[in-house]
Amino acid sequence: MKILAEGLEFPEGPVVAPDGALLVVEIRRGTLTRIDPRTGTTSVVARPGGGPNGAAIGPDGACYVCNNGGFHWQRHGDIQVPTFQPSGYTGGRIERIDLDTGRVDILYDRVGEHHLRGPNDIVFDAHGGFWFTDLGKSRPRDLDRGGIYYARADGSSITEVVHPVSRPNGIGLSPDGGTLYVAETETGRLWAWPILGPGELAREPFPSPHGGRLLYSTDRYRLFDSLAVEAGGNICVATLMEGGISVCSPRGGLVEFVPFDDPYTTNLCFGGADMRTAWITLSSRGQLVEVPWPRPGPRPAH
Repeated sequence: MKILAEGLEFPEGPVVAPDGALLVVEIRRGTLTRIDPRTGTTSVVARPGGGPNGAAIGPDGACYVCNNGGFHWQRHGDIQVPTFQPSGYTGGRIERIDLDTGRVDILYDRVGEHHLRGPNDIVFDAHGGFWFTDLGKSRPRDLDRGGIYYARADGSSITEVVHPVSRPNGIGLSPDGGTLYVAETETGRLWAWPILGPGELAREPFPSPHGGRLLYSTDRYRLFDSLAVEAGGNICVATLMEGGISVCSPRGGLVEFVPFDDPYTTNLCFGGADMRTAWITLSSRGQLVEVPWPRPGPRPAH
């Protein structure tokens, strides 16, 4: 394992930029940050504020960010971790960030009359639209119900596709684009839906709580965060508390668990010439690490 960058303020959302640089959000700092993949040098691309979370490159080369609106931070020993909805919270949003100028535009902050609460993770499809999760916000005595959404990159359309979902976090697509995967945080469950078209999903009957097919449910105290899908179809879910990557089969079940020394192992992406390099955010340590991965990731849609 190579530590590519450290001193980051709760990094998440790693993605390879069109010029080959790495991008991460720093949730606590409220920035989108560029990292040189050779030297690890960091520079701020934009300062959207709030709580920038999942990120993806769109068909126009811009970076699209799920902004959860921010957190209250709590210290445990020498680390700080996100907890409740902060004072001054104004809502969540989807943002488009121009990588050349750093300009931040809010694309969506509501679906009809319902405001977005805590957008979390995002993935683009081959049609140029994107799926994203809204995990919601939690408070000391209550929490929001989350959902799964589909939107156009030009800001023209957003649809609530599945609601409610219990704390949906990581989201990804199968290599053929025919299946949507969503990980739930507190339940440690991974779900799958067949995709009928942009923003349309097939549903399992009752007793599925939301029409998803259960692929895997952890039997340990592991919470699920963001995810990435390998070229061969395995779903790699960043896993909290024990800290690591849960590699799940698209047919169901756990393939392997790859441990990392951070209880807040939050996200990963693939890249490199053969797509066998994984960059992983160890968030409470403030690190982006680089590891060789035994199987390749897919080429990005855009």
